Order: sequence, then C-alpha cells, then structure tokens
Amino acid sequence: MEWFDELAEFLRIPSISADPAHAADVRRAGEWVCARVREAGGECELVDWEGHPLAIGEIRASIDPDHAPTVLCYGHFDVQPADPLELWESDPFEPEVRGDYLYARGSVDDKGQLYMLLAAARDLAQRGELPVNVRFCCDGEEETGGHSIVDYLERDERGADAAVIFDSGMIRRDLPAFNVAMRGIAYFHVTLRTGTRDLHSGMYGGAALNAAHALMKALDGLVAHDGTLADELRVGRALPTEEELEGWRQLPTGADELADQGARPKDDRAAEDFYLRTFAEPAIDVNGIATGSPLLQKTVLPVEAVANVSMRLAPGQRVEEVAPVVERLLRESAPAGAEMEVELWSSSPPGLVPPGSKAVQLGLDAFEQVLGVRPVLVRSGGTLPIVPALADKGVPTVITGFGLPDGNIHSPNERLIAEYVPLGTAAARELFLAYRDL
Repeated sequence: MEWFDELAEFLRIPSISADPAHAADVRRAGEWVCARVREAGGECELVDWEGHPLAIGEIRASIDPDHAPTVLCYGHFDVQPADPLELWESDPFEPEVRGDYLYARGSVDDKGQLYMLLAAARDLAQRGELPVNVRFCCDGEEETGGHSIVDYLERDERGADAAVIFDSGMIRRDLPAFNVAMRGIAYFHVTLRTGTRDLHSGMYGGAALNAAHALMKALDGLVAHDGTLADELRVGRALPTEEELEGWRQLPTGADELADQGARPKDDRAAEDFYLRTFAEPAIDVNGIATGSPLLQKTVLPVEAVANVSMRLAPGQRVEEVAPVVERLLRESAPAGAEMEVELWSSSPPGLVPPGSKAVQLGLDAFEQVLGVRPVLVRSGGTLPIVPALADKGVPTVITGFGLPDGNIHSPNERLIAEYVPLGTAAARELFLAYRDL
C-alpha cells in the first residue's frame, strides 16, 4: 500500500477544531494540505480567515491553463474529538489497517477522502496530464461550524466551472452515490402568552386561555394532517427527476431506515414516502417546548409557553419567502387573545444541483468507468451551507465519497475500507480527466 505512509502522516495530526489546545495541530494539518499542492507544482498558502485557517491553492492545468476549465475541490482537515478513548480498539491518531479497514480518526471524515483528491490531482500534474485547473479551498473548522469557507466563497470572484466534494458516502459497498441537493433550514423561537400570571385550574379552567393549549393549536396550523405540511409551505419545492426517483428505488426501504433508528412511522404513508419526504419535501418539527409544570404536580393554567421550531426547506425554496408564511400561519392558528412573538434565530438556504447538468453527467460517467457501476443520484435531508454558496456562484457541485454506513463517523473506531483509498484516487483522476469537456 504505497499510499499508506503518506496518508498516515496526515491522520496522525490531532487536528481537533473543537479543542483550543489543538489549534496549532489544526494549522499543521492545513500546512500538510498546502505541502501536497506544492508538491504537484501548484501554489498554496494557509490563510487566516477571521481566526480560522483556510488552505487556499491551485494546481494549474498541464497544457494551456488560461483556457482550461477550473474545478474547485473542497475538503476539511479538522476532525472530531476522539473521546471516549477507552472504546477505541487502537490509538485514534495512529492509523492501523486491520482486515479490510483503515482505522483512524479522520480516515473517512474527511482527511482520507480529501487525500484522494489531492493525490489524484498531483498524480496527473506530475505526469503532465492534468487537463483542468484544480483549485483547493479547504477549511479547518467544519466540525465546529464550517462558516469560514462559506464566507470565503461568497466573496470569491474567481469561481469555477464545477466543484467536487469528497465528504460523503456510498449507499452500500457496491453502490456509490452523488448527492445533488441539500435541504435548508429556518429555525424559529416562538413565545406565546395568554395573560399576566398563571391561574388556578380549578377556579379558571375551561374559561380562561391556557398557554399550553394555545401554543399546541398554533403549531397544529402548520401541518396538513396527511403527512405533509400546509400547502403554502410547500410552494417552490423542486420535484425530483425520473432519474433521481429511479435511483431512490435502489436505496434501503423507508421501513428499514425507520426501524434501524428505532423510530416509528409518522403516519400510514411515512415509510412508503420516506425518501420523497426527507429528500424533496419541507418538514417542520418542534425541537423543544416548555410550559407550565411538566415534572411537579401543579394545577395551573400556564400563562406562557415557548417552543423551538425548525423547518427544513426543500430544494428550490427560499428562506425569505417561506419564513414569513410560517409566522403568518402560526398567528392565524393561535386562538384570539393569545399574544405571540416569533423570532427567526438562524437560517441557511437549501442547495440544488440540476441532475442533468454537464458536471453531474460527466461525473457519473467517470465513476462508472472506474467502479463499474453508475452512482445513484440522492439528496440529503440535512443542511450543508457550502452547497448553496457555490450554487449562488453558478458552480454545479458533485458531493460524493467512499464512506460506508458502518464507517463509525464521529464515533470510536472510525474506519474506511483500505482498498477504497486507491480506488477513490483513481475515480478522482478519471473525474478530472472527464472535466476537460466542461
């Protein structure tokens, strides 16, 4: 395994961004990335971006770089803390191959996968065969926020013809995936009051407004009771293509996904519509609620009820259009006499890459040539701010990777199938070669 010694050097750096004691290690990992770019004949420097290190560099195309397409590669060189250490079967920062797997913190998330992109670009450049300009824009705080790279890209005037992120996983060992969409989020804090003080439930129950009841009624107005949201909250969503739907049919069943998490279906169609709902529909969830006295026996009508409510926006929707509708529906559904304050605490837009875009289709062809199977087009129910940041720049982004569901990301004994390191490097090489036609 020629790659092992080099990657192991990277993995040994305990670049834990959540621990200030490892700030120097995070920078050292960033310098390691810069060194690999320089080895390929490129230029790269570690930039202090408002207190966070970014590795910013470029490997120019071997021939006529001024007219070659540009591909932007993102990855992060920070890692999660390794605690609890006693659950690791080997030192988290001393890489070890056991059986089929490479074990180490960061082997999957994301050093091992970033290494594939670095190695592929370097291999092609050193052979004089790199057909595209490859920009590396990598951060050291993804595990604690990841906002520095988003801010950088929003101000970046250079742009790219396509972007590639190896920070995801395969559906199973023989089925790769391209992620072409992420849901956004709007996070609300709702406060509802029904009077000046708590009241005795015996003396006023049934006659006076109860803040707990009023808040439940207000929240209920957001849901259409058929498993989806009110129609007004679904406007703007981008429906999946037939190519996407065909890929989703190859995924584990919704019933299995719910059962694996110990979850119970929301309604009769929840399992059947699992991927449609989590990939392509908006969703609203009450993340926390506080009112009255839920632990002690206290017979009152609570005067105040508060809730944190998050809405996952479907690809195609816009925070500035949907957030006012959420507030209006809450106010319209609250009973007369209730006073309500709705605050938008945070938000991030969804991101969508058209599945038919040239960058995606060339990428599918490249992966199929190396892996022997065409990747499935999937979406993510989660939120990744870098995707809409790139989309706003008109940069189509392919998010893929070689982690498996049993890779123990963010857990003890994080692991990557060892043979996937050279395989992923080969796939990245073929991707760069294919992108000469962008």
